[in-house]
Amino acid sequence: MPAKDTYHDAVKNALIKDGWTITADPYFIIYKKLKLVADLGAERPFSAEREGEKIVVEVKSFLSPSFIYDLEQALGQYILYRNFLKRTAPDRQIYLAMSQRIYKVNFDETFQIVVEENQLKLIIVDTDKEVITKWIN
Repeated sequence: MPAKDTYHDAVKNALIKDGWTITADPYFIIYKKLKLVADLGAERPFSAEREGEKIVVEVKSFLSPSFIYDLEQALGQYILYRNFLKRTAPDRQIYLAMSQRIYKVNFDETFQIVVEENQLKLIIVDTDKEVITKWIN
C-alpha cells in the first residue's frame, strides 16, 4: 500500500468540514487484474450544490526537489484513475487535491495549460486551517 501524502489528513479533514462523508481511505480502483489505490473516496449525498456527488481524491504534496517530476507523476496517476473510474465507477469524479501554497506558487499561467488541456478537477486546501479554499472543475 502506498504511503500517505504529507497533506492527506489535512485534505481529509477539509472534506469532512465541507460536508463530505469519507467512504474509503484509501479508495481501490479494481479493473480485471489491475488494482489502483487512490487516496480517498467521498460522498456528499444531500448538498444543494453537489447533490448526490461521489468523488475520488488523489492528494499530492509536490514536495520533491523537482516540481516538474511531481507534476508528471500526479498527472499520470490522475489520467489513469480517471480512465479506469469511467469503467468501474462512472458516477465518481476524480479530483487532484493540493495545498493552497503549492497551487499559488506553481500553477501560474504556464501550468494552467496542463490543467485546461487535461481537464483536471482540483481541490485547493489551506492545509494549516484544514479547509477547502477552491474547487476547480
